[in-house]
Amino acid sequence: MRDAVNVKVAGFGGQGVMMFGQILAYSATKDGINGLWFPSYGPETRGGTANCSVIVSEQVINSPVFKNANHLIIFNLPSLDKFRSNVSEGGLILYNSSLIAEDVKEESHLCIGVPINDIAIKLGNAKVANMVMMGAYLELTHLFSDETILAIVKKILGEKKADLVEVNYQAIEAGKQFVKDLGVVYAS
Repeated sequence: MRDAVNVKVAGFGGQGVMMFGQILAYSATKDGINGLWFPSYGPETRGGTANCSVIVSEQVINSPVFKNANHLIIFNLPSLDKFRSNVSEGGLILYNSSLIAEDVKEESHLCIGVPINDIAIKLGNAKVANMVMMGAYLELTHLFSDETILAIVKKILGEKKADLVEVNYQAIEAGKQFVKDLGVVYAS
């Protein structure tokens, strides 16, 4: 990684948006590079809007604020509408095609829809949709290794939710497999 990677993650409260961002930032720290996670909540916690900005960089991060994201991770249509114009040229837009019916297209971006809710339900736990998205994201960007991500997921879930580690790992693998099956390669 030469330059900072700016990631915007957005959706409704309760979709795991914040956990997604935390995992990325904590993974950077675990790998010995700089990671910053900056949350933003709407007026409601569950069901209201939620987004976070994540910066991953080998260089010192001077500010949590950026205008355009290199990667936009979208969990719902209102978030797509709000943030789609704030992606750098050549950027990635990864969106939840379970909730966003339109075929998202942007001329200068790679846009990929992943049916994260549908895949999570097939795994038997709708709450792991964010980890399906994580797997798709990691397969496209190769930002962190499986070992790093799994260690951070275990840490975030803690002992109280240790029984959920396996289904979260399965969700990550399912997201990766979905992208592999598409045959899409992203060169950021």
